Amino acid sequence: MANPEKIRRLREKDLTTMLQWAADEGWNPGTDDLASFWHTDPEGFWGAFDKNGLAAVISCVTYSADFAFIGFYMCRPDRRGQGLGLRLWNSVLNGPVAQTIGLDGVVDQQDNYAKSGFQLAHRTIRMAGTVATPASFVAPADLFDLKIDDIAIVDAFEQSLHLFAESRLSFLSGWIGSEKHTALALYGPMGVRGYGVIRPCLDGYKIGPLFAQNPEDADCLFQALLARREGNPDRPVFLDIPEPNAAAASLAQKYGMAPVFETARMYRGHAPKLDLAKTFGISSFELG
Repeated sequence: MANPEKIRRLREKDLTTMLQWAADEGWNPGTDDLASFWHTDPEGFWGAFDKNGLAAVISCVTYSADFAFIGFYMCRPDRRGQGLGLRLWNSVLNGPVAQTIGLDGVVDQQDNYAKSGFQLAHRTIRMAGTVATPASFVAPADLFDLKIDDIAIVDAFEQSLHLFAESRLSFLSGWIGSEKHTALALYGPMGVRGYGVIRPCLDGYKIGPLFAQNPEDADCLFQALLARREGNPDRPVFLDIPEPNAAAASLAQKYGMAPVFETARMYRGHAPKLDLAKTFGISSFELG
C-alpha cells in the first residue's frame, strides 16, 4: 500500500511549527533562530505531511556543493515508531546532496546514522549554568561590536584558521545581522583575532560561536558577551563545546557551568579538518 504522506520542502511559515517541536523537545531554540536559519538556506528544510498536517521534519542546509549540515530531525509524537522519519531521511539524503554532510545527533542514534554512512568525529558537550558577569571585568580597548558589514572579514577569519568547514556568508549575515544577537570581536592582524555571539533563547542565553586563538582571548570574549546580556542575568547560559578542546571545558567550569547534554558530531564523506583547539563554542547543533 502506498504511503499517504507527502514530502516537500518547507515554507518559511512551517518553520514556526518546527521550532515549536524543538522547544517541546527541550532543545531551547533562540528567539530569532527562525529568521537566521531560513536566511542561510531557504531550500534546506523538508517535511512530511499527513492528513493532520506536518508530521516529520528535517533540515539539510547546504553551504556549498562540498558541505551541508543536518538538523531538526523530528517526528510529531503520534507518528513516531512508524517509519515516517526514516522515509523522510532517505528522501532527503538520497537526493542531490553535498559531498560531505555533518550532524550533531543524539548519542543513542549513532548506530542508525552509521547505517547511512556517518562516522563519529567527536562528542559535543552542552555546558550550562547561571553565570554572573565578573565584577572585575573591564572591556579591553581592542574589543568591538561586529556589524553586518564585517561578515566578509569574519568569514575570512573562519576559513583561514579552519574554524568552519565552508564559507558561510549567508549564515553570518543573519547571525551577526540579527538585532536580537550581540556579536563581539577582538581586533587582530586579519581584522579580528577572535569573536563570539550571544543570543536570547526561550530559556536563558546561548553563546556560539566562540572562536579564539588562545584561552585568554576566549575568556575575555566570554566575559564581554555576558556583560552585554539584556534582561535577567540570573537566567542560565549555555555553551556547546567540542569535547577534544580541554581548554573550552576548563573555561566553562571556571564559571560554574556543568554538562547537561551531549551530541555525537558525525560526518558522511571526508570530515573537514577543523582546528578544534580554537573552537570554544560551536554556532549551533542545528547548522554546525
